[in-house]
Amino acid sequence: MARVEDFFIMDNAVTGITDEDYRNIQDVVDSVDAFSRMTYKSVYIIDYFKKNFLYVSENPLFLCGLSASEVKEIGYKFYIDNVPQDDVERLLKINAAGFYFSKDIPAAEKRYYTLSYNFRVINTVSKKVQTINHQLAPLKMLPDGTIWLAMCVVSIPIHANDDSIIMQDNRTNERWNYDLENDVWKKVPQTRLTEQEAQVIKLSAMGFTTQE
Repeated sequence: MARVEDFFIMDNAVTGITDEDYRNIQDVVDSVDAFSRMTYKSVYIIDYFKKNFLYVSENPLFLCGLSASEVKEIGYKFYIDNVPQDDVERLLKINAAGFYFSKDIPAAEKRYYTLSYNFRVINTVSKKVQTINHQLAPLKMLPDGTIWLAMCVVSIPIHANDDSIIMQDNRTNERWNYDLENDVWKKVPQTRLTEQEAQVIKLSAMGFTTQE
């Protein structure tokens, strides 16, 4: 059985955070809260120093029938209680692999990387299982690159059966896929759009029909 402590690894041990540091980041939390009110997606902040959730939005997608305050209080135990056991073990592997990938990235560049993957959650009330997409990116770091806070965004996945685990450099759009079975990251060839393909995507986003 997984434990909360299993989600926190020594390679990202956070120390020396003070009450003053928390007061100084209230504007960051307020900004995340403002963003959450403009989207259906669930948003929350992981605190790697206190090993819990610093903030959980009211958006219900990630809450599994609980209130935001209840999920915030439960913290990482939420994963153990509301995620199928197979997926919990998968999350632990992804968590460790993500930190392993990022340890060689220069501290100043870590904030540009986003980790994305799907997993299942179980609604506390209905017992219904739902697949969600989870994206995680550094929000606040220590000078040495240790991640203190991470922002997580939960959405409905495009493909519920997609098992891809992707790390993306958002400056260059370079992507790496994590091979869970062989415990290795593999770089994904970049897709290059032609000018016409890019125009089609733009027109589709503007609301034009396929025929148009």
